Amino acid sequence: MAPAASRIARAFPGLATAAATRSAPSSFSPRLALHPRLRSARSFYSSVARASSGGGTVSGSSTSEEDQRLQSELIFLGTGTSEGIPRVSCLTHPTKTCPVCTKAAEPGNPNRRRNTSILLRHATPSGTTNIVVDAGKFFYHSALQWFPTFGLRTIDGVIITHSHADAIGGFDCLRDWTNNVQSSIPIYVVERDYEVMKMTHYYLIDTSVVIPGAAVSALQFNIIKEEPFMVHNLEVIPLPVWHGQGYRSLGFRFGDVCYISDVSDIPEETYKLLENCELLIMDALRPDRSSSTHFGLPRALEEVRKIKPKKTLFTGMMHLMDHEKVNSDLANLMETEGLDIQLSYDGLRIPVLLIDDFGVSVVPPAVK
Repeated sequence: MAPAASRIARAFPGLATAAATRSAPSSFSPRLALHPRLRSARSFYSSVARASSGGGTVSGSSTSEEDQRLQSELIFLGTGTSEGIPRVSCLTHPTKTCPVCTKAAEPGNPNRRRNTSILLRHATPSGTTNIVVDAGKFFYHSALQWFPTFGLRTIDGVIITHSHADAIGGFDCLRDWTNNVQSSIPIYVVERDYEVMKMTHYYLIDTSVVIPGAAVSALQFNIIKEEPFMVHNLEVIPLPVWHGQGYRSLGFRFGDVCYISDVSDIPEETYKLLENCELLIMDALRPDRSSSTHFGLPRALEEVRKIKPKKTLFTGMMHLMDHEKVNSDLANLMETEGLDIQLSYDGLRIPVLLIDDFGVSVVPPAVK
């Protein structure tokens, strides 16, 4: 039998970039490789498909429809700050022009950013589940754009990083799904953030206070701890970090994908959970310095050098981070240090290949 890497290479000989009506940023093309993993999953990254406002597709020159149904994907629903990009204050300023917000006001521009959030479309032979990380204030706007574009409909679970508004402010909007698509949505959250939700979204937790006949989001709250847990047969490993002094937030690891959206410091014990990271998605707020609650670009780069992932995508960028300019600067690091780093953008779609919780490889058969 051929080695696993060879079988995967034959099964996925190439994934085409989707047609786009907007100017495309630097392309994302991770290396073909299989690396040691932290528990039971591996990931394979073959290319990126970028969707236009009219929709996009991922296609292979010799893959069957069955193969594509088994292709898991990670989709960036949002890559911006809590206030989003562009800022109203910038667009209405009487004397100053903000170059990034001006660009972001253009439809399809990669500088347009909503609250940080990803969706993992986990495909297995038994079916596909859509797992969301964070549903913040702009979640419904993100869903309006990207769910139709990528053929998404259900939300099979929402995992929460922390209890700020840019992570949970969209809970009320989940009613569209629980009223019209599915009966309920499981929420995975640590106890400390659940206690906050009892105040911010009390009516979604204690539904006895809801006026009879009113339709609110039907949510099933599952309390997790800072240890591995399962979401629809997918193992999720929490990555505890600090998001400001004394404020705990979580990143998450899915196989060899590590996602840390809100971080000001990484505890020493968390670095062990980041070993052999293939794709690191990490907070990088601004180009010049860190804030009290977020990594800036200099600190984020220091962490990349320490963690040593194969590929890094930054997220959570404010309006000082011009997509084209910063990506151009980051491209130089490949030449000088061999660091493969780019900014992510809303609508970025990355095909990934996972192994289920039983250790069974979900690898589509090679087309003969």
